[in-house]
Amino acid sequence: MVSVLNTIDTGHEDMIHCADVDYYGLRLATCSSDNSVKIFDIKNGAQTLAADLKGHGGPVWQVAWGHPRYGNVLASCSYDRKVIVWKEAGPGDWTKWYEYSNHDSSVNSVAWAPAEYGLVLACGSSDGSISILTANVEAGTWDCKKIPNAHTIGCNTVSWCPATVPEPAFDQRPSKTNLAVKRLVSGGCDNAIKIWKEDGDRWEEEKRLELHSDWVRDVAWAPSVGMPRHQIASCSQDRRVVIWTSDDLVNWQPAVLHNFDDVVWNVSWSLTGNILGVSGGDNKVSLWKETNEGQWICISEDTNNASSGAAQNNFIPEQRTL
Repeated sequence: MVSVLNTIDTGHEDMIHCADVDYYGLRLATCSSDNSVKIFDIKNGAQTLAADLKGHGGPVWQVAWGHPRYGNVLASCSYDRKVIVWKEAGPGDWTKWYEYSNHDSSVNSVAWAPAEYGLVLACGSSDGSISILTANVEAGTWDCKKIPNAHTIGCNTVSWCPATVPEPAFDQRPSKTNLAVKRLVSGGCDNAIKIWKEDGDRWEEEKRLELHSDWVRDVAWAPSVGMPRHQIASCSQDRRVVIWTSDDLVNWQPAVLHNFDDVVWNVSWSLTGNILGVSGGDNKVSLWKETNEGQWICISEDTNNASSGAAQNNFIPEQRTL
């Protein structure tokens, strides 16, 4: 059974849309319809406001921490059509490192690529496109590529495929095939899930997954822990969560995890990829685990938020450990 360890009064003046814990589990970033991003130190069971970042001119939908090998970096996206990358120049001194404003509508989702690929950020927008922003850390410059018309009406969510490179001792294929290929998955208002693959200097649609009957609100590619398969979780306004499984990245098999009582907003994998967190419009958070027989069972449900009537977009922070 999962219990609430701590409650944080963020001081946000409007609905909170996202909360994300950093790699080490020592900092929490939140964002809100009050146009702000806040960073809290959450060491030793206490929380202290470390920064209150003002830079957006509209509701901020999502925040995402970069990998610490590139310093303390945080990305945020907003209804104001902007993506901002924040960087800590010194203790408590957060500055706007980069601002991207080449979308024609709200930017709904941001996700950092695996650190092995460098400092790379994917951004999904209501204008239907996906932007891929790549930093040249030494030069302090950014390269931008765009996937136009990725989703009709709009893109709601993006998530990266883990960087999995077979160990040479166990892989008998020619060495050139061992190079990891960048892939990401997206979901949109066309009810579709799409897998994108980088091919040279462009991105191409590799696979289209269709089962949902309403807008796809979130997708999450499961972390890789050496298992010879890939899993993607998706959730939708059709009140369903679907688990997509593939052994070869070509053939994907869907399995409906559960039919919920209300719209499902978010899905999030544990660090080891064996537990899936689900949150929705009923203000509940549930945890699901796959049995040895391949069936998904609910191992915990938190109803402490059921009476809050607060943000439906309950985001489940990724589990991080030292």
